[in-house]
Amino acid sequence: MKQPLICSGHSRPVSDLAYCNEGSDGCFIISACLDGKPMLRDGSNGDWIGTFEGHKGAVWSSRFNSTATQAITASADYTAKLWDTLNGTELYSFEHDSIVKTADFSRNNNRIVTGGADKVLRVFDLENPTEPIFKVSGHNGMIKCALWSVYNDDCVLSGGADEVIRIWDLRSQNKMTICAKAPISSMEFSKDKKLLLTTAGNEVTFWDAQSFHPVKVYSLPYDVHCASLHPDGSRFIAGGSDFWVHVYDSATGNEIEVNKGHHGPVNCCRYSSDGESFASGSVDGTIRIWNDLVSHVFSLGGFSNERSVAASIAYYCHCHNFTAEINGAPAAVV
Repeated sequence: MKQPLICSGHSRPVSDLAYCNEGSDGCFIISACLDGKPMLRDGSNGDWIGTFEGHKGAVWSSRFNSTATQAITASADYTAKLWDTLNGTELYSFEHDSIVKTADFSRNNNRIVTGGADKVLRVFDLENPTEPIFKVSGHNGMIKCALWSVYNDDCVLSGGADEVIRIWDLRSQNKMTICAKAPISSMEFSKDKKLLLTTAGNEVTFWDAQSFHPVKVYSLPYDVHCASLHPDGSRFIAGGSDFWVHVYDSATGNEIEVNKGHHGPVNCCRYSSDGESFASGSVDGTIRIWNDLVSHVFSLGGFSNERSVAASIAYYCHCHNFTAEINGAPAAVV
């Protein structure tokens, strides 16, 4: 059985974690926890580097900017906080009207997006952060995750407890709505920017990152809380209610391996930017770093041997009550 590196230090469930990008000066992990103390670690060995002190409530989300010189955290204390990762200093606290569940940096690191219990998506300019430059509403439930498009810094995606993904054009404030059958628990773009990976209920769905057509959907035998795609696209990891971290073949959905060790549901999981390891965070309060031992023999080219995109859309519509809307009106996903 594969033995992970076990990273202790948190005293309550780990709610989120993220690796830094490949271009950063080192390999780092930032973790969010319900103990209110986000932590920075060496991503290669799990060693603790520091704790960001300042939140007065549970921390639900943590992300690096593209160079890992700053981090953003979202908290139940009605704030999102910007941090200097080099010395742990709090650079700014973004006040909100309710619990903040998610926050993310734009591609060029000059803006952040936040969302949470008040169902409002906010965008802040880091050059002048006192008030949001955009506030958009539309979700009918808590916003659980939000991230910037990998193609356009004027496009933001949000996933909610209302079982929808919304794609927002910040300039026009037009939105496109994709309906799922369960609350959206995680969203991640692939390293090659071709795919969006989402989890909802017991499903992991692959979407085209530009058209947002569904490419593949896999139903798993447990509630899926998180998933992450290997940088080469050949496989993905998923974790959830069964306490395990599973590795699956991206082309077929076949399970490749199961990693056991957590003593509670897995809330978050991520591949490192080089794909040599992946990390998982659990209700048991630990982060575990696993070596990726699967040989690189798979390819996303397998998609061409499966059903076509058009057939995928038809299948998804039939099986999952899929609907797409643009500004509230049913429409084809284009």
